[in-house]
Amino acid sequence: MIKNYFKIALRNLLKQKGLTFINIIGLSIGFACFILFMSYAIHEFSFDRFHEDADRMYRVYRWSEDIHGNGTQGDAHLPMPFGPSMMDDFPDIEEMTRWKSAWEESFVRVNGKTSRAELSHADKSIFRLFSFPLIYGDKETALSDPRNVVLTETAALKYFNEKNPVGKTIDIQYEDAFEPFVVSAIAKDFPSNSSMNFEILGSFEYFAGTAQGKRRAGNWNSSFLGTFVKLREGSGLATNEKALLGFREKYYPDVEKDLREEGYWTKEGPPVTYRLQPMTDVHTETHVSSASVSSIEPKNIWTLLAIATGVLLIAIINFTTLSIGRSSSRSKEVGIRKVIGSSRRQLSVQFLTESVMLSIISVAIGLVIVQLAMPFFSSLSGREMILSYQDFPEIFWLVGLLTLITGLLAGAYPAFMLSRFKPVEVLKNDLKLGGSNWFTKSLVTSQFVLSVGLVIATIIAWSQLDLLRSQSPGFNKENVIVVDANSIDTDKVYPLFKDALANDPNILGIASSDLGLGANMGWSRAGFDYKGENKQVYEYFVDDDYIGVMGLELLAGRDFKSDRQDGPNLSVIINESMAQEFEWTTSDAIGQELSGYNDEGMSPKVIGVVKDFNFRSLREEVLPQMFHTFEDYAPYKFFIRIRPGDPSPAINNLQTIWTNLVPAYPLQYSFLDDDVNRFYRSEDRFSKIIAWAGGMSIFLSCLGLLGLVGLVCVNRTKEIGIRKVLGASIQNIIGLLSKDFLKLILIALVIASPITWYLMNGWLEDFAYRIDIQWWVFVFAGFIAIGVAMITVGFQSIKAALANPTDSLRNE
Repeated sequence: MIKNYFKIALRNLLKQKGLTFINIIGLSIGFACFILFMSYAIHEFSFDRFHEDADRMYRVYRWSEDIHGNGTQGDAHLPMPFGPSMMDDFPDIEEMTRWKSAWEESFVRVNGKTSRAELSHADKSIFRLFSFPLIYGDKETALSDPRNVVLTETAALKYFNEKNPVGKTIDIQYEDAFEPFVVSAIAKDFPSNSSMNFEILGSFEYFAGTAQGKRRAGNWNSSFLGTFVKLREGSGLATNEKALLGFREKYYPDVEKDLREEGYWTKEGPPVTYRLQPMTDVHTETHVSSASVSSIEPKNIWTLLAIATGVLLIAIINFTTLSIGRSSSRSKEVGIRKVIGSSRRQLSVQFLTESVMLSIISVAIGLVIVQLAMPFFSSLSGREMILSYQDFPEIFWLVGLLTLITGLLAGAYPAFMLSRFKPVEVLKNDLKLGGSNWFTKSLVTSQFVLSVGLVIATIIAWSQLDLLRSQSPGFNKENVIVVDANSIDTDKVYPLFKDALANDPNILGIASSDLGLGANMGWSRAGFDYKGENKQVYEYFVDDDYIGVMGLELLAGRDFKSDRQDGPNLSVIINESMAQEFEWTTSDAIGQELSGYNDEGMSPKVIGVVKDFNFRSLREEVLPQMFHTFEDYAPYKFFIRIRPGDPSPAINNLQTIWTNLVPAYPLQYSFLDDDVNRFYRSEDRFSKIIAWAGGMSIFLSCLGLLGLVGLVCVNRTKEIGIRKVLGASIQNIIGLLSKDFLKLILIALVIASPITWYLMNGWLEDFAYRIDIQWWVFVFAGFIAIGVAMITVGFQSIKAALANPTDSLRNE
């Protein structure tokens, strides 16, 4: 019996090759989109779960309530002595490691060849805490010697051109000199769902012995490290707020007294304490700031999941609509089969079998599409995605369940509707199935609600991204080359470099700073007590030419060039936000002294105020900022403003001068506008994904519309024939068939517009600088949907209108 069901199903599918093909392709694309998006979502939520004891691993962070106007925030940067002290004070901690990520690239030298590498540092316990498998070497001894380093397998091939360079020497520059280190182990390349990565991993013990490490060794106020712990089985330390608060009070005994005096310590509890964040939540909980691990806004993941579900729903609706369309032509077959004894149950099973078969075939093709599209989607999402049952079994179980449900849902309506009709009515042609009923109209309207919503969301996302890219950050980011001079003796090199470029007609100006501008360029923040209030200010050390070369607008006072009587570091230039924070007007700020700036009694004097500019992302408001000239800090970034046009001559000259000055070190540069635009990579990816999803949804909706129009044409064949005999023109016929569908699309636009406005307005709230959603967005999206739909409807309508009326009327 089952064999016969499949035979008949296959024959019927082959009989209607066109509709069958459209039905399968539509559902295949829908499943492929859903699987791709779902793979991405599961991948993002699976971060760090590959660690053997992931359920007992935590990141320690400092939690601060809203004090001093800085907002509620978590900070995972902790001081050097924090981890060892915590290990000593809490027996519940089984393992602890400190992690210093590679904020800047360091110079390394192998066989006389110098290159740049990302150098991180960690305690030797890192391989006991994290499950980072070693291909060569032993995890117990990998970092036991301070001069040991661990490379990833990719780094080993990159620097040594071999898979196993264990025991070989690599020279790494610390401060001004290269030091030899021995490769003790090779780690397997990190999985794509690891929030921690390294290229070369050095010993934290060695870093602690450097000049930088010694300065911070016992300093509880210098926070720059990540600290991770593994708790013993059954430990309750992660939720023991009292114990964690007691630990902070022990090492910061005066904090409570100071905060109580300032009125920030309330009966509800302390404003600052420590917390433990599960390692598996690090990637998707963005309330904790850290430069050492990657994170993502979970709202974006859920948004993409909602889009994926919407696209799949459109495909399923499309599949159902086309199934109804295919089934409507089989009414006589149903009548004859009922006359010769087929039961209603047998007919229902037959239709359901055909539908499930189509669903299975569609999923199989969809999986092939996924494999072909995975490289493109990986590039689009910024993740190395793979479709693996071993890594993500949830996807396959979910897809299998959806395949069955889709087949049953799509086959249910024609199965139960057709099978219930009486044979006499069917054979008399009294049966009218579906093109004009509320069910199929509701399906098509639902499709276009989702499609129009995605089109609107795409336009809004692209408009916001365009604002972020095009809006001036408050400085001139165009035509500026940024040279990375980290680890170079810039005190000697920079003056020579600047002098050598002075006569180049392509160079308009040169300046330097200790920090760059743009994504992943780092920042420095100073906290000090000013007249009894704690102030937090971002500070940059720059040279005399910085303000002018960067195009900052000086609102009051003077530049550093005209001020040398106070000496370096005793004069500062501030931004408008800092003046407001300190309750000064722009003019009143000039001459003010920053009392309490440091323990040495220095009180820098404000000599100028610059207009606010966005030194961080446009998602954030501009915060207090001040500029010093150099003293203890070296200029690690060189900013070279070049003439507009072809940058090649200037770059060639830069390369020549750099090679002459520092031949052992390769020149590394970037363009400032690219550095700034990298702030918005996630928005760029997000908008592109929405755009692709919107395009797919419109395509799938039109497939469903194609099936519905075909169904209407079948049911109104004789009406169309009679109208043509009575003199109706082709335009009259097309208008007759199109007007009802135009109404459905307009209804979809009315429904989709307020819903999408509400959702996208919530998305825009995350940006300090955002667009206003304009009325034309909804009109434009409506024109797109109507235009594409009318082309689809018009194709079928013209076909019906051109048909010979005698062919339809002779069968009466």
